[in-house]
Amino acid sequence: MADSSATDAVQGSGQAGVSGRRPPLSLGAKFAYGSGQAAEGLKNGAFGVFLFFYYNQVLALPGTYVGLAIGIALVFDAITDPLIGSLSDNWRSKFGRRHPFMYMAAVPLAIAFYFLFTPPEGLSSFSLFLWLLCFAILTRGAMTLYHVPHIALGAELSEDFNERTTIVAFRQFFSTFGALIAYFVGFAIYFYADSEYPRGQFRTGAYSPFALTLAVLMVGSILYSAVGTRKHIPYLPKPRGSSEPLGVLAAVVRMLVEMKQALTNRSFAWLFSGVLIVFMMVGVDNALNLHMNTYFWELSSSDNIAFFAATPLGIMFGAFIARALTERFDKKPSVVYGTAWWALCQIVPVVLRLLGWFPENGTDELLYTLVTIKFVQGVGVVQALITFGSMVADIVDEHELNTGKRQEGIFFASVSFSGKFTTGIGNVVGGIALDLISWPRGVAIQTAADVPAETLTWLGLIYGPIVSGFAVVCLYCYSKHRLDRYRHAEIVRELARRHESEVQSVA
Repeated sequence: MADSSATDAVQGSGQAGVSGRRPPLSLGAKFAYGSGQAAEGLKNGAFGVFLFFYYNQVLALPGTYVGLAIGIALVFDAITDPLIGSLSDNWRSKFGRRHPFMYMAAVPLAIAFYFLFTPPEGLSSFSLFLWLLCFAILTRGAMTLYHVPHIALGAELSEDFNERTTIVAFRQFFSTFGALIAYFVGFAIYFYADSEYPRGQFRTGAYSPFALTLAVLMVGSILYSAVGTRKHIPYLPKPRGSSEPLGVLAAVVRMLVEMKQALTNRSFAWLFSGVLIVFMMVGVDNALNLHMNTYFWELSSSDNIAFFAATPLGIMFGAFIARALTERFDKKPSVVYGTAWWALCQIVPVVLRLLGWFPENGTDELLYTLVTIKFVQGVGVVQALITFGSMVADIVDEHELNTGKRQEGIFFASVSFSGKFTTGIGNVVGGIALDLISWPRGVAIQTAADVPAETLTWLGLIYGPIVSGFAVVCLYCYSKHRLDRYRHAEIVRELARRHESEVQSVA
């Protein structure tokens, strides 16, 4: 465990915006900070469950078009992540480095998200593709403007090895809660089943008000978080170096140089490599999960509420024990076992169904079994999610010791870059896969009886063992991480001595 005196020294160092010890991080501040992540959870819930299905199955846009549009938007998003991270790392204002971006993002995000789910009627396939591409890019760009400074802010609120895990746990809890709200608003309020729509996700006219509701909730989440953490601005690190503003080209060059410097850190390079694999799998999962539930498992709208709620509830439950587990076992085991657990829960149900050893569709046993597996999956995977964010914050300390630069934004943006880039690839893979197996499209295709049995089998294989098996490569990358609690304690002590010397030299 990190030495507390060293941590106190860092917290009272000249890195802060004002002299003296920073105030302790209250429960209210953690709550306000974490609640801001609900905005991205709402967006991710809509993108991960409804967006691909809406354009592909409801609007009948070919899967390759849908996957390509979502993939291009993700690649664009991935490129802007480190740019925003670098800009916020070097931003100077009376509102600090992070908060100006958080305020700027709220309204543009809401507008772009609403129009994403409100395309005009009568568009050709290519025009619909362009609409999806345009507003997916705008939505993701606005979210990047908020999300990257927000996660960087979390790394700045505390330097304590274990307190950081608590901060990330709050963030992960509310991210998951936001996704859960998106599922509930969707399936329980707008996509409910009735005699006209036995599966409510085919209710075309419900997608626009669904998007409007989520957009309003996103704005509320962002503003609450920004206002609730503003009193900590004077105690947060300030940018070093020249205060002269940079042109766009110079800012891009600086971003690339800073990313290259970040990847020279051995621990970060291995984590970065591992997360590439994880988010490729997540991209395929996002593209195909509602297809799986509608046709492979044949779940009803009410069943979908329980199914999609199970993993978020598991994640929120698991978030409460994440710190205790990392204190007991350290961080690398948590991220390794959490990732492996997620992959197994993706693979096992599909394999057992194909072997004939799983409950039949339409039975209570099937729903109970799937919900239990998804809940357990959430409890396990959240250990990896929380621990990963905490590990990156520790690497930022190591980077500061080595380079003298405090760059939370560029590190977290680099992770976000890799995640979004490969998630985009996963969406493209999912869309192309649907077209390769000749998946039938349109609102008339509502049950498994409308899909050839061989095609259903291929859907399950792609969603389960074929893609999730790549987790083995991810686990190998994570196993190479070497920054444990003892080395981090040494780093904190070295930084404390350095900062104390800087303060004395100024005095």
